[in-house]
Amino acid sequence: MKLSITQEWLASTGRGADKQLAHIFCELLVRLRAAGLADETSFEFGLTQADIADVLGISLVHVNRVLQSLRRSGLIVFSQHRLTIPDVERVKAFAEFDSAYLHFGNEPGSGNLTER
Repeated sequence: MKLSITQEWLASTGRGADKQLAHIFCELLVRLRAAGLADETSFEFGLTQADIADVLGISLVHVNRVLQSLRRSGLIVFSQHRLTIPDVERVKAFAEFDSAYLHFGNEPGSGNLTER
């Protein structure tokens, strides 16, 4: 499983920063829902723009522009440290996100964790 996650993250570096960030938001939503820490479209998001810049390997200014673009497009909403994805399927399509690489429910001891 770790190899497939690594492969997905490496493949995502070929996408634009907007798609990379949307992909990360999708992955976080799926993982946090599986852990019972998110509802269907939103979760607590405590990372700063500087943290996001470090994760993506881009400048803080570029992160700010990407977040503004995602907000203007209606793909995400930030309010009081909570990230909401109003239309999850739209963001998944935009980010080219397919959660199959996470293997929820396919790993020994993982229980029946599936993407909702």
